[in-house]
Amino acid sequence: MKLNYIIILLAGFFLIQCSPKVADKMEEKVVEEVTTNTEAWRSSSPAAGPARKINLGTFNTFDMDNGLKVIVVENHKLPRVSYSLSLMNKQINEKDKAGMVSFLGQMLNSGTTNRTKAELDKAKDFIGANVNASGFGVFATSLTKHQDKLLDLMTDILYNPSFPKDEFDKILKQNLSGIESSKSDPNAMAGNVAAVVNYGASHPYGEVETAETYNSISIKDCKEYYNTFFKPNNAYLTIVGDITIDEAKANAQKYFGDWKKGDVPNVTHDMPARPDEAKVALVNKDGAVQSVVRITYPLDYKIGSDDMMAASCMNSILGGGIFMGRLMQNLREDKAFTYGARSSITPNKLVGNFNASASVRTEVTDSSIVEFLYEMNRMASEPVSEDDLQLAKNSLAGSFARSLESPQTLARFARNIAEYNLPEDYYSTYLERLQAVTVADVQNAARKYVTADRANIVVVGNKDEIADKIKVFDSDGELDYYDAFGNKLEQMDTPLPMDITGEIVINDYLKAVGGAGKLQAVKTLESHFTTEMMGQAINIDMYQMAPNMMAMTVGNGQMVFQEMKFDGTTAMTGGMGQSQTATEGPVFETTKEQAVMFPQLSYKADELELKGIDNVEGESCYKVIVTRDGKSETQYYSVKTGLLMRSVKSEEAAPGQVVTMTTDMSDYKEVGGIMIPHKMVTAGAMPTPMVMEAKSIKVNEAIDKAMFEIK
Repeated sequence: MKLNYIIILLAGFFLIQCSPKVADKMEEKVVEEVTTNTEAWRSSSPAAGPARKINLGTFNTFDMDNGLKVIVVENHKLPRVSYSLSLMNKQINEKDKAGMVSFLGQMLNSGTTNRTKAELDKAKDFIGANVNASGFGVFATSLTKHQDKLLDLMTDILYNPSFPKDEFDKILKQNLSGIESSKSDPNAMAGNVAAVVNYGASHPYGEVETAETYNSISIKDCKEYYNTFFKPNNAYLTIVGDITIDEAKANAQKYFGDWKKGDVPNVTHDMPARPDEAKVALVNKDGAVQSVVRITYPLDYKIGSDDMMAASCMNSILGGGIFMGRLMQNLREDKAFTYGARSSITPNKLVGNFNASASVRTEVTDSSIVEFLYEMNRMASEPVSEDDLQLAKNSLAGSFARSLESPQTLARFARNIAEYNLPEDYYSTYLERLQAVTVADVQNAARKYVTADRANIVVVGNKDEIADKIKVFDSDGELDYYDAFGNKLEQMDTPLPMDITGEIVINDYLKAVGGAGKLQAVKTLESHFTTEMMGQAINIDMYQMAPNMMAMTVGNGQMVFQEMKFDGTTAMTGGMGQSQTATEGPVFETTKEQAVMFPQLSYKADELELKGIDNVEGESCYKVIVTRDGKSETQYYSVKTGLLMRSVKSEEAAPGQVVTMTTDMSDYKEVGGIMIPHKMVTAGAMPTPMVMEAKSIKVNEAIDKAMFEIK
């Protein structure tokens, strides 16, 4: 009814423009057509019109005497302008200094010989500018009226970096914290291993950043890269916004004309080979309730490839940006294995890649791989429907249209045309080329780029639960094991000595830390640790008294954020002026558990399952599953020293939300005849790992019993 009413209103608008006699006749005709055709309009969608050639506007290019290539894109809709300087060289091999180019970018933002970092930040804020450098160039934008000040800041950063030592130390510390986080991030782990198996260690895309590579980077390394590659004859300058070509030429000459050109080495790399068979790479993550599955391999696939449009349509149907993608519909909607399954085919001037990935429940890891491979094979073996192809085209056309809202898009297009030697109308004819893709084109692209039988299948998950199930997907039935940073573990399944049991491992641990007798003689244990959270120092103070009393506070010296007590019968938790007590339930059990000083003293043989020997931070460790009161914890004890190196435990943080926490223990020192770890790193419970270092630990010193009282 609404449709009829709207049409009548529109007809009325035209009727008042006509004489009464003509209007009467038009009204009769409109009513008749509405009555006759309404049902037909509702039953079918309008036919698509022919693809239009898009008018993207114009861009100008010119070369400066020093070799700097300049691209100018005029856009006068807003009084803003941006300057983007991008290096032309290919990514270099950083080898044992992986991360150095990233460090350089951060150092360029850290101060110049004319301004400190604080002064730079203040100058940017004063004009509302964004100026940011990376290891591949400098980007700057502001209101057009401030562009002289903007260019002064930009070129100060470009020409006069000071590489301050204190800022370098901060950058190193921040990046090392990120490395600690990646140790427990399954997606980061999958990304690291995928890089290694796809590209190899000799390719820059196969280099993985670690704490070791970060610690080997020096300010000298950053300076050498800067002095080698930051040359005008190795750069594009793209100017976009409210500026004319004449103004752009004047500004380019004024601020970049005196920049001295120099020799730049030609960086080349071999094309990594696509795998010739299916290989499975497994990264163990104890306690994980999900597995990350990534099917991936490198491709010779660049912007401007003849079949790029067909490949984009193919990927969109398989698992690209649309929710109706086959992977999403299969693994999520039909099987309920995951919240989302996606695929991508990515062009790159060095080497492209194909990826299909999802995070799935541990128990369906193998079933999920079956469905991934099924959908990949189906893309190549069966033609897609016309409806699926049209949906993919509509999605890609919509994404392209939305991208045109940004002036930076045309700048990127202009840069691509120059860099990849594309036809000048490459992007203006985008919709025409998209509309021309056929079902046969999509199938040909799938046969070329989607090879389920020749792929790297990277899985991050609980080895004990999934290893035997996913061997079948490897061409030779043998899994390759990797650590979180892509290092291959040659002896992941080291056989156990025949005479070793879980009970023996625990007894060896008790001997290593001082002996059961000394542990049983401990009546009080006082521990003071410090950590850092959100930039401030946090103190963790814990007092324990045999047999089962405990008091712990977490604060910053001025305020107690969290408090926990157990007096032997009642548990109390609280903080920030609030508290609660319990004599049973999860809070009670957790607090009671914290009160036990040395839980290994009470382990029973039937609670221990020795699972094998695994590698922990380069050290062979016995892996013991400890199951008590229905809860399991995985513990790793050094084969060499007997000491506890790692503990992995899963807890329900909220209904339906399980958190897996990994705690690494190191820096064991003797206190009162007992070996106690003085450094503990816990990951998984927070966005960044909590690094706790001991300030002091006291054994068998007097503690006031009133400290454990619950009021």
